[in-house]
Amino acid sequence: MDYKTIDLYEYFSLPRGVNGGGYLTVYARSSITENTPKIRPAVLVIPGGGYGMISEREGEPVSLRFLAEGYAVFQLQYTVNAAYPVPLAEAAMAMAYIRKESGTYGLDGHHVCVVGFSAGGHLAAMLATLYDAPELPACVEGLVRPDAAILSYAVLTTERGKTHEGTAEVISGGDDALRARLSLETRVSGLSSPAFIWHTGNDDVVPVIGALRYAEACLAAGVDVELHVFERGPHGLSVADIETSDNLEGAEANRSIRAWLPLAFRWLECRGFTVLPA
Repeated sequence: MDYKTIDLYEYFSLPRGVNGGGYLTVYARSSITENTPKIRPAVLVIPGGGYGMISEREGEPVSLRFLAEGYAVFQLQYTVNAAYPVPLAEAAMAMAYIRKESGTYGLDGHHVCVVGFSAGGHLAAMLATLYDAPELPACVEGLVRPDAAILSYAVLTTERGKTHEGTAEVISGGDDALRARLSLETRVSGLSSPAFIWHTGNDDVVPVIGALRYAEACLAAGVDVELHVFERGPHGLSVADIETSDNLEGAEANRSIRAWLPLAFRWLECRGFTVLPA
């Protein structure tokens, strides 16, 4: 397996900011010499953490699940405690890197999805809606828009009282006009990425209303969308197994939430995300 870390600023010859993010961890299968080479779909994994930290449970455990399904996986470590456009620029560089290096990793550059969690889901949805934002570096132009977006208990609206306040404040830098611009249900257009959205109805950290509004905006714009609201479950479930739970009791209590993974894989498969002979 090709396992390594890419410095995105170095790759694109761009100056790095002050807080030290902009790295991409690569999990890519090696070719099996006895078999026909494969062309693989790719996924960009974006953990959450309120834009103030990077959640470990939403990183490697998710990446390994997608790797097991045959995807080439790229996991983003973005700069934290940084306002727009820094995290979006780094996510855009990650998408551009994946497409530019598709030949290196044996990828189908037309089947690159993003999966984001909580604040990472906000960043994933920015890729899906603000992929041509004027603040992005010129070197990524035309390479940013994901072919599909999986938004997992994501911060999607920034309206006060209906969002995770910390996430909205960090990404907007406290600027009310920018905060309104980054309420992503208002940024959906007919060209936004198809979306698979899942949330829990009693999430007391990121209210489910954001998922409902974003799905409604997709429907209004003619964007393909699939929405799953599980009845109960705490925020930050990740893959909802023992590896991402504090104890066996918690993992068992959230067993039904694990269904989001096979549902998402099936949704992606129906959109052409499959491993094929080269």
